[in-house]
Amino acid sequence: MKKDTDNVLAYNMLNTLCPMHAILSDTGHILNAGPTFHKLHPSGDATGIRLLEFLELKRPRTVKSMQEFCRVAGEKLHFQMRNGARTELKGILSIMPENAPLGMAGGAILNLSFGISVVDAVYDYALTSADFAATDLTVEMLYLVEAKSAAMDASRKLNQRLQGAKLAAEEQAYTDTLTGLKNRRALDVVLNRLITTEQDFALMHLDLDFFKAVNDTLGHAAGDHVLQAAADQMRKAIRENDTIIRTGGDEFVLIFSHLTSHKKCAAIATNLIAALEEPIPFNGHDCRISASIGISLSCDQVTPTIDQLMENSDIALYAAKENGRACYVIHDPSAPPSGTIAQVS
Repeated sequence: MKKDTDNVLAYNMLNTLCPMHAILSDTGHILNAGPTFHKLHPSGDATGIRLLEFLELKRPRTVKSMQEFCRVAGEKLHFQMRNGARTELKGILSIMPENAPLGMAGGAILNLSFGISVVDAVYDYALTSADFAATDLTVEMLYLVEAKSAAMDASRKLNQRLQGAKLAAEEQAYTDTLTGLKNRRALDVVLNRLITTEQDFALMHLDLDFFKAVNDTLGHAAGDHVLQAAADQMRKAIRENDTIIRTGGDEFVLIFSHLTSHKKCAAIATNLIAALEEPIPFNGHDCRISASIGISLSCDQVTPTIDQLMENSDIALYAAKENGRACYVIHDPSAPPSGTIAQVS
């Protein structure tokens, strides 16, 4: 009876100090194992199975039998689960003497740990701190991993919020509050990006004709309404990657990326003018405006610059107004410095 009691006490001690141990018979079968070791087996009970049929010994590779296994006692052993998650394990084996208790005479005791696989093992086998010895630093490491994971998650969420706030602030800073278009601040940013990345583009400087008459006769509320309606018409005329910028008052700059054809520029300008000449209803009145457009293309310059493109479009816009408004002019890159331009419409 005392022997049975001693065995129980010994088993309990091993389970507490080494919850991942396995007591092996001289044939390599598991006589008893710690509670964490049992969790590794799909059935939840590893008793009676042959160890090397459950775990594959990766290093040293020469071990095929219990006798060979006993020869590597004291060496660092590397295992891998044969099934399931294929978890890797570290272990050390100790041979039991002939007078060993617990019926282990001629057998051995194997103690295992997860090593760097512990984080995955915790999730794969639903382990808790109770599955590790109280003195095992693994528990502290798991706390650190969880703390790091929580800190990184909090940091990621904070960065996302800050980035979102930054983008929102930048968007607000570059947006015209009345029309929702880009504002004058965005002009240099957009043009700099296109020039720096060596993308060809067309720049249209558009001025609303007869807009002052709307303001003078119907008031600023009507003028604001007309500007918003004009912005909507311009949006319909551009592609997703193009940009409309309200530079101030009734002046706009439209930037068309990858547009190098004078003919296509002419078609776009013609459609814009026609769309803007449609009457805009306001409080029982039809507000009528049109547009004058000056166009310059980056591909017409050997080395395009913002200042030169803006100057060329301004010259073309002035010429359009001189020609009676409600028309467009494309700047002629071959013209002499006097500012001569090619009239297209």
